Amino acid sequence: MNGIVMVTGATAGFGRAIAVRFASEGYGVIITGRRKDRLDELERELTRSGAKVLPLNFDVRSKTEVEHVLNRIPDAWKEVGILVNNAGLAAGLSHIDQGDTDDWERMIDTNVKGLLYVTRTIVPVMIARGGGHIINISSIAGSDIYENGNVYCATKSAVNSLSRAMRIDLLGHNIKVTNIAPGMAETEFSLVRFKGDREKAKAVYKGVDPLTAADIADIVYFCATLPAHVCINDLTVTPTQQAGSGFVYRRG
Repeated sequence: MNGIVMVTGATAGFGRAIAVRFASEGYGVIITGRRKDRLDELERELTRSGAKVLPLNFDVRSKTEVEHVLNRIPDAWKEVGILVNNAGLAAGLSHIDQGDTDDWERMIDTNVKGLLYVTRTIVPVMIARGGGHIINISSIAGSDIYENGNVYCATKSAVNSLSRAMRIDLLGHNIKVTNIAPGMAETEFSLVRFKGDREKAKAVYKGVDPLTAADIADIVYFCATLPAHVCINDLTVTPTQQAGSGFVYRRG
C-alpha cells in the first residue's frame, strides 16, 4: 500500500469518489459511513478492483460510536496518514425565523461536532507516527454567506476556522491541514437539503455545468500527494459559471 487514508461519509458524493480515487492509486482505504448497505456496496466495488479496504459503519454524530469504532481499528490499519473529513450535509433552506431546529441540530452535529470527534480520535495516531495530513471538506458557503443558508453557512464557517486552528495547533507535529471549499457541485447535496424533492434539487443546477464528485476527488488527491514540505492551506473551487454564492451564470 502507498499509505492509509480514512474518508468519512464515504457512501456517496465526494466521499465515495475520494475513496475510489485513492484506492485506484494503491492506497489502503478506510471508508466510514452510517448507511451500511452503501458501505458494503462500496467495499465490494473496491475489493473487486484489487484495493485494500476497511469499512467502518458508524455515525459521526455519535461521540460514543466514533470512539468505540476508531479506537478498535485493527493493528494493520492503525497508521492513518491522511484523514479526509468529508461527512457533512445541508438540511433545509429558510430564513432564520422559520428554520427547523431539527435541521439545525443535524447540521451542527454532523458538520462540526462529527468532524471534531473523528479528528480528536485520529490525530494522536498521526502524532505518534510523526506526521500526517488532515483534509477538511468545507464550502464556499463558509465565507460567502447567502440568504436562507444561515446555519449551514455557520457550520462551514466553523470548518474554516477549525482548519486554521488545527494547522496552528499541529504545526510542531508535522501534520498538514488543508481546507477545501467547493462551490456548486452536483451530488446528493441538494437532494438531501430538499429532503428528496428531485425537482427542487435539479433546479439548483439548471443551465450550469456544476462540479462533480470526481473533480473534488482529483483535487483532494492532488493536495495529498504534493511534496512533504508543501501544504495547500485553503483552496476554493467553483464551476466556471460561478463567481460566488450569489453569482451564477445560467445558460438559457
